[in-house]
Amino acid sequence: MREYLLTLCITAAVTYLLTGPVRKFAIVAGAMPEIRARDVHREPTPRLGGIAMFFGLCAGLLVADHLTNLSEVFAESNEPRALLSGAALIWLIGVLDDKFEIDALIKLGGQMIAAGVMVMQGLTILWLPIPGVGIVALTQWQGTLLTVALVVITINAVNFVDGLDGLAAGMVCIASAAFFMYAYRLWYSYGIEAAAPATLFAAVLMGMCLGFLPHNMHPARIFMGDSGSMMIGLVLAAGAISITGQVDPDVMNLYGSERSTVYSMVPVYIPLLMPLTIIAIPAADLILAIVRRTWRGQSPFAADRGHLHHRLLEVGHSHSRAVMIMYFWSAVIAFGALAYTVNAASMWIVLAIAMLSGVGLFLLLLPRFTPRAPRWAQRFVPPRYRRRAVPAVAVEPVADWTPSLNGATAIGDRGHEAERSPAGARR
Repeated sequence: MREYLLTLCITAAVTYLLTGPVRKFAIVAGAMPEIRARDVHREPTPRLGGIAMFFGLCAGLLVADHLTNLSEVFAESNEPRALLSGAALIWLIGVLDDKFEIDALIKLGGQMIAAGVMVMQGLTILWLPIPGVGIVALTQWQGTLLTVALVVITINAVNFVDGLDGLAAGMVCIASAAFFMYAYRLWYSYGIEAAAPATLFAAVLMGMCLGFLPHNMHPARIFMGDSGSMMIGLVLAAGAISITGQVDPDVMNLYGSERSTVYSMVPVYIPLLMPLTIIAIPAADLILAIVRRTWRGQSPFAADRGHLHHRLLEVGHSHSRAVMIMYFWSAVIAFGALAYTVNAASMWIVLAIAMLSGVGLFLLLLPRFTPRAPRWAQRFVPPRYRRRAVPAVAVEPVADWTPSLNGATAIGDRGHEAERSPAGARR
């Protein structure tokens, strides 16, 4: 665990320290597009934050390669090199898009090529656990097509949800945290060495997001752009592919038990279900966007303001609250699935998920509620959560009305004639 934490901290530190210089470079390079109709921010903000995240990824993998336990991952598996190759390719495509706005079909082709590069180096789905059927072995072409499809869907799902400050990085960080706990449990607790690459991918991904978030929280000073959103989507998909298609459920001898006990403790479809739950909200947003745009006769890649985060803003939620609500639902789904893998028969898990879902629905119905900190904590919270002092209402002195001889109205001891006003007319 200490080596994973060290890798995470190095990745986060490198990403955090490089984001500031990358922001200045993006401004000089002109990677600051004009405000578009679908944008939420009001001022041009530099992109290319994915540059810092990519170097954080490289630093994390480099450090892990020189650590005692994690170096075995590089010696026994080619998956880290496959991940780095695919990430480098998708990162270059994203950098070009952040600067020059390349066509959507070109980006789609680049995503497929990046996925194909990872497949060629061994990062592919070999089998699938199907509920009620068992383990289904895939042919080479079936595994390749399924791997490419999963990578492309995950990349675009994360890219679509990147619409508010800190939203994509925070949601992916939450998902990768739950995924890390799941993969680490398989690797460390049950001795499944094939889960080690996925554990490393999740740790590095958490570091990339945590290092970038301080610069990207509302109001954001820099955006990750497609160079960042597509890359973290690819890393997320790589971990899901590794844990789903590479780990044979037949070797999950939990507690030294038989295969039947394995299936009763950790159902056979959990390795398939867990990767899907971590991208549940981005994938739902992607599906809704495709259906919405095709229903209108538009291209599925045409941008609009109909995403889930846009709808939260339209309901009346503030920018920060909309992001926190998306965080909440991501955590409920991801950690709920994680808790289910620990004890699938516990009714307390179902009740906790149901209660948290009720809390989330309650928050959705309170768009006008603005939390205020108590007076003793005013100095420790942001200004928007402080209680505003009620301004004192200035009370004007009552005028001494005196009728004049010529019919005009005099005010007090001032001898001038009253001005015509609605208030004077009502008198």
